[in-house]
Amino acid sequence: MPTLIKCPEQIRSVLTSLEISADLIAARSLVLHPEAQELVVAAIGDDGREHLLAPEAAAKWREMSAAALSDGVVIEIGSAFRSVDRQAEIIRAKLAEGLSLDAVLCVSAPPGYSEHHSGRAIDVTTDEGAPLEPEFERTRAFRWLSKNAGRFGFALSYPAHNPHGYDYEPWHWCFRLTQV
Repeated sequence: MPTLIKCPEQIRSVLTSLEISADLIAARSLVLHPEAQELVVAAIGDDGREHLLAPEAAAKWREMSAAALSDGVVIEIGSAFRSVDRQAEIIRAKLAEGLSLDAVLCVSAPPGYSEHHSGRAIDVTTDEGAPLEPEFERTRAFRWLSKNAGRFGFALSYPAHNPHGYDYEPWHWCFRLTQV
């Protein structure tokens, strides 16, 4: 099980180490996503990797992927839960590749602000093309998700021109908690 960072001071420290200011977070209206307190295996990838989600999201993912398959559409998890530490590693790696912080933050959320921390977000892949590319929107999987994901509590998080400044991510879907 991953080591969870729950303390806002720890998140601020990570953001400071990456030179991500509180002003940038506020300007983009980003929402803090605490790390999930309970995770279960939602799916196991072909590579044997366990994809962890919060229990309710995992159950709904399994229902949704089975429904898609019964309609002849393959949807799989490419990425699910991600810790604050892992998000920081991703940002550091992209910076080390020479990308600017602004460019990195168009494709990756700052640590503490990724929906993946919540255990409710998934990056969906399919057998129809390259994973995690905008062309995903031209797949049967995307069309199926657009029509059906809401029935299972999932919504597209980052449409084109979203207010958070992220690039369009047709593969990124998040389970929205049931309202009481």
